Amino acid sequence: MLYPQLFTELEKARWNMADDIAWQDFDAALLTDEQALTVKMNAVTEWSALPATEMFLRDNRHDSDFSAFMSVWFYEEQKHALVLMEYLRRFRPDLLPTEEELHAVRFEFDPAPPLETLMLHFCGEVRLTQWYRRASEWHTEPVIKQIYKTISGDEARHGGAYLKYMKQAIERSGDEARQAFAKIGFLMASSGRSGKPMHPTNLHVNKALYPRDTVQSRLPDPDWLERWLDTQIEFGKEQEMRVIGGILRNLSSLFGQTFETPSDLNRYRKQLAAP
Repeated sequence: MLYPQLFTELEKARWNMADDIAWQDFDAALLTDEQALTVKMNAVTEWSALPATEMFLRDNRHDSDFSAFMSVWFYEEQKHALVLMEYLRRFRPDLLPTEEELHAVRFEFDPAPPLETLMLHFCGEVRLTQWYRRASEWHTEPVIKQIYKTISGDEARHGGAYLKYMKQAIERSGDEARQAFAKIGFLMASSGRSGKPMHPTNLHVNKALYPRDTVQSRLPDPDWLERWLDTQIEFGKEQEMRVIGGILRNLSSLFGQTFETPSDLNRYRKQLAAP
């Protein structure tokens, strides 16, 4: 089982919202209305860990080890929503999300293959690590800069935990797991082809609710994400290459291969699928 080890590792790295965030350093002159509104949108987005956890538990009934790990992941992800809301409660209470706005992102996800979902969320953690790192650089107010840097570190550790479950899956399922990981890895590393940021929160997950079946589509401002990335934190080609590079490096290590481009990964995927 991986859960006991991961619990211990993440417990050692855990931060305390009351003591480890320098709330006293807040400088109102360094927070714009535009910046504060993006904090609200990220708080609501982080709240979607709730339906994601419900999905994971439903689709992984066969795996008590991974399901137990969800107790740690869910706690830490909901704390991300909470610390962003606490920032707004203290300094911009007019922008604090309502319970209705939070509940809007809790909806049922269609069942999906567990291995593909695992890989999807691994890639999501790699991307969020870079998004939040960039957000910390964009902000000028010191407390929110620290908060984004802190939760970026959490997302990186979550990605590492998912990677251990991916390694375990390969040991148990062999090429079935490799095919699932290569398929989703290629999709998530091909953001240039899709023309949009590839992350679990902006993918369609419930056919019956289409087109309002992405987390982003249910936010108070459904169009905020691309604006945040393109014109606010300016998550450009250099930052995107860090995401793609992170996915390819980790899959290279996991598969014992060398993937320098998404095309390399796609060729490997086709080899796995060949008779």
